Amino acid sequence: MKTSHKLTIINDPIYGFITIPKGLIFDLIQHKYFQRLRRISQMGLSYLVYPGAHHTRFHHAIGCLHIMQKALEKLVEKGVMISAEEKEATMIAILLHDIGHGPFSHAMENSIVEEVHHEQISLQFMETLNAEFNGSLTLALRIFKGDYHRPFLHQLVSGQLDMDRTDYLKRDSFYTGMAEGNINTDRILAMLNVKDDVLMIEEKGIYTIEKFLVARRLMYWQVYLHKTSLVAEQVLVRVLKRAKELTNKGVALEASKPLSFFLKKKNAEGVFNTQALDIFSALDDYDIVSAMKTWCDHEDYVLSRLSQIIIYRNLPRIKIKKKPFAKDFIEAERQRAKKMFKLSDHEVDFFVFTGTISNQAYTLKKEAINILTRKGKVIDVVAASDQLSLKALSKVITKNYICYPKHLN
Repeated sequence: MKTSHKLTIINDPIYGFITIPKGLIFDLIQHKYFQRLRRISQMGLSYLVYPGAHHTRFHHAIGCLHIMQKALEKLVEKGVMISAEEKEATMIAILLHDIGHGPFSHAMENSIVEEVHHEQISLQFMETLNAEFNGSLTLALRIFKGDYHRPFLHQLVSGQLDMDRTDYLKRDSFYTGMAEGNINTDRILAMLNVKDDVLMIEEKGIYTIEKFLVARRLMYWQVYLHKTSLVAEQVLVRVLKRAKELTNKGVALEASKPLSFFLKKKNAEGVFNTQALDIFSALDDYDIVSAMKTWCDHEDYVLSRLSQIIIYRNLPRIKIKKKPFAKDFIEAERQRAKKMFKLSDHEVDFFVFTGTISNQAYTLKKEAINILTRKGKVIDVVAASDQLSLKALSKVITKNYICYPKHLN
């Protein structure tokens, strides 16, 4: 970050130079809560598949801020009335939308902080910052929660064609090298419009949106739900669950203070108190990796083995198919693992497990992506498109998976 007396300039590999004006937004970026995002991976353990995928939540948030600023400017050019206060608040809402993510993104939500979703934590961070900045984030909070009377501002932050998705598809495509996910961000922003305070896409931009939805589907199957990324994340979830289980039994585990706090903490109905939130703000990927490196030599076989699987990338085998796996097949793998590793019925659950994954590029039941025709008519993108594939993209595709130790074939 290069700072002058008026502007901060960030050189982003996706968009080039991004300028951040002095003031509230700059101060929020400088805050320790936001700086923590430099140490949170955007794509969890996907770098075990795509070595370039080491970008962070910080990268993503700054990118979202940049394209939100451009989107608002495009709308103003088209005659949409947006006040300076609304513009700043919407930019703050997108800047902080992911501030509540824990280490390796979703792994924390499924292990040691089970009852607290990252969006709830983001909201708590924003409320805490609002108090610290004397109420300056009040409008941003209303837009973030969808409580403001102009829905299109919330749709830009959280919707089926929001600036979050627009940035992460392009950014994740770049860092993984998956060209299928590359979308035309400039074209999307140029086609935005508003009617009756609802976000629209101009009719001539329909093919750009079709490409956006197809890219999202392909990125989920080829990147976000890639079988190796999936199995790595599931093993990480079980590392943390085992660590918490042992801690609750009184076993002392080497870990940083923030991680130790959450290993001991009982989940509290989706809400953090002030102390827990502040400690959470000191927890990042480095705490987890450092702990696993130590746990590789722990006397508990389950914890040490699972930690080694991640640290040394000796991942289990994973099979994925449409139909559920036969109970006899699952039980046979459980018995083989129990016998080879001398595990109990409970311990084998950490090594042989099943689950489901699903992919839906477009949700018909949610707020639609609206196409604004030249005659001023509003049509859902699926109805407006001449591509039969778009209707198919609205269907939920669910697949089943099973993981088990690779050498048990």
